[in-house]
Order: sequence, then structure tokens, then C-alpha cells
Amino acid sequence: MTKLYALCDVDTIRKSGGDLRTFVARASSLDAEVLQYRNKHGDIASIKADLIALRKLWDRFLIVNDHYELSAFCDGIHIGQEDLYAIDPVPSRAIKILKMAIGEDKIIGLSTHSVQEIEIANTLDINYVGLGAYRSTDTKSDATVLGESLDAIAAHSKHPVAAIGGVKLDDFFQHVTYRVIGSGLL
Repeated sequence: MTKLYALCDVDTIRKSGGDLRTFVARASSLDAEVLQYRNKHGDIASIKADLIALRKLWDRFLIVNDHYELSAFCDGIHIGQEDLYAIDPVPSRAIKILKMAIGEDKIIGLSTHSVQEIEIANTLDINYVGLGAYRSTDTKSDATVLGESLDAIAAHSKHPVAAIGGVKLDDFFQHVTYRVIGSGLL
């Protein structure tokens, strides 16, 4: 059975009238192992404050999306393809630079969307890949939907795979380690 990875998207939580404490309580009740904090519109000070608050509420793996400069306040980071190539056009060098910035002991996750991106990720010193989108979502309206092919693509990965994008609690995957459940679905 796949494990649960909870995506704490601040915009989605605020739209629904929720808060971080309620989100963490729900993720804990579902026995999520990982919580990724994503705030695409907040300033660095508010993101840092939220990470500090989450660390007090969440004693499992805490990942920050994009903001590797805040890795000291969590267990690791998750970056997208654009972020990777913005660091350096050579992915292996980008990961080395990232590891120098955040430290060797931090988790690194990388978003992927195809077999080709999985094959590149297989050459990188990262901890897991996010693969998707499985279904369309409100937070990533431009995402390519992989649907049922996601599991077959996941089979190509040497890293643990987190299925992302529109995943539901009852979805089943054979080659996926984590089901990423979005803020609106918790």
C-alpha cells in the first residue's frame, strides 16, 4: 500500500477557510508521513513563520516547496523542473549546487512529468520524484494529465515516486511509494 504525502498549499487552505493547525490535524489523522508546505504568493518572512509553526505541529518529514533558502526550518525541499534548470542548465551540477546550499542531510524531491524526466532524475543524487499530474487540478491548470499511464512511467524510476496532481485517498498504484493528497482533498 502506498504511503500518504500531504500537500499543504496555503492558497487552497485559505480559500476553504482553513488554517495550518486544522490541516496538520487532518494529515495526522490520515497517518501522512510527509507534509510539503507550498506558498506561491507569500513573502519569505511569512513562509518562514509558517514553517516554524508547522515544525511545532508536525513531527514527521516536513518539506518546503521551492524555497531552498529556508531548508534550515524543515527536513528538505521539493523543486520543479524550471527551478532545477534555473540553478544550472546541467541537472547534476544543479543538484550539487543545491546540496551545497542546503546541506547533504536534507531531502531533495524533484517534480517530473514524463519518462524522459524520470530518466534524467535517475542520474541525480535526489531522494524522490514527484510524478504527475494524475488528474487535472485547480492549482496546476496547465499540467499535462498522465492518467493511468502514471503508474507505468513510475516503474522507470530508481527513486521512490510520489504521485501528484488530483490524487485521491482511494487511488491505487503499483509502482508509487507516496500518494500526494492536496489541501482541498484533506
